[in-house]
This record gives sequence, structure tokens and C-alpha cells, in this order.
Amino acid sequence: MDIYFTGKGQQVFADFKGFTIQTDQSAAAGGTGIAPNPFQLFLVSIGTCAGYYVLQFCQERGIDVSDIRLHADFERDSITNLTTKISISIQLPSSFPAKYKTALERAANQCTVKKHLVHPPEILIQAKLAE
Repeated sequence: MDIYFTGKGQQVFADFKGFTIQTDQSAAAGGTGIAPNPFQLFLVSIGTCAGYYVLQFCQERGIDVSDIRLHADFERDSITNLTTKISISIQLPSSFPAKYKTALERAANQCTVKKHLVHPPEILIQAKLAE
């Protein structure tokens, strides 16, 4: 992954596996708000990861997903402003087979992003001068 700047305000871009991901900051933080900030992308990655596992579970069983939605809520510590709790609810239509509810929750809990939070990787940051 390569991360770079365009010189436009607070925008930061990342090129990763053929995709360019753009981030920005809110106007209150000096940006223009034209793209999510990096932390918002992090939160989105948790929700969409859980969503992928719900989708895969349903597709394997021929369950229609058109009326299934996930909703995420976030709690923050008022002093540190860090997220302390992430709650994801899976909104199921009445037609969803009740016998699969617990198994669907287990599937969503297989989210790779969640697993990385439970067992976080070591993150090293080093600055290197060009030679």
C-alpha cells in the first residue's frame, strides 16, 4: 500500500491492490469533508466485514438478503474520545428462518476486522530519509 498527499488541504490517499482510497477531514478539522476520515473508514470496515459474513451465510443457504440490514452504534469515552464499544445489530425480516438466527450471529462474529481487534497486530512506524 502506498499513501500520499495531493497538497489539497487535509486529503490523504492510499493506493492498495488497484484501488485508490481517498480520505479527508471534516471542515471543523481543517478539511473539506469530501471523503470519510481514516477513522470513519476503520469503523465502516468493521460493519461491512460483518455484513460480508452475513451475506455469505445467507447466500450459501439461498436466503434472500434484500430486506436484511446491519446497523452499527458506537460508544465513546468522554475523556479520551476513544471508541469503547461497537454494537452491530442485524435487522432481519419476519421471513428469515428463525432456526438460523444464532448461526447467523456466529457467522457475523467471524469478521476478520473484529478478529484483528481482539488480537491486534504490532504496528511499527519509522521515518526514513531518502538517500
